[in-house]
Amino acid sequence: MRLCIARSIIEVREARLFSFPKTQRLTRTSDFDRVKGAGHRERGKFIVLATIAVQNSGASRAGFITSRRLGSAVIRNRVRRRLREVVRRHQHALCDDFWIVVIARPDATKASYRALEDEWLRLAKRASILAL
Repeated sequence: MRLCIARSIIEVREARLFSFPKTQRLTRTSDFDRVKGAGHRERGKFIVLATIAVQNSGASRAGFITSRRLGSAVIRNRVRRRLREVVRRHQHALCDDFWIVVIARPDATKASYRALEDEWLRLAKRASILAL
């Protein structure tokens, strides 16, 4: 019993370290338009990664686009949750002062989590937004 409680406390602490608060997300349409319009794009099979360097913005912020072309709301939400989890797990490796928009392509609905993660890391390295 004690081991179970201790393990859950550790999991809660780790969850706080890797949280993805609203302050680190792009939410306004104008922010999305700015990144898509003036930003740099890297295209892959499952996602398109649009990035723009923003002076003195602090930590990088990310937004996600899943259009109706992907399918029903259930499918779009599943893809969005997977992409959000990929970015959340790798947020500490991102350079500061970047805004990132992750656009899901139709093939993302059939992709595994691992395939989405591998492609995101590859595109992020190509876009030079990883600090590692």
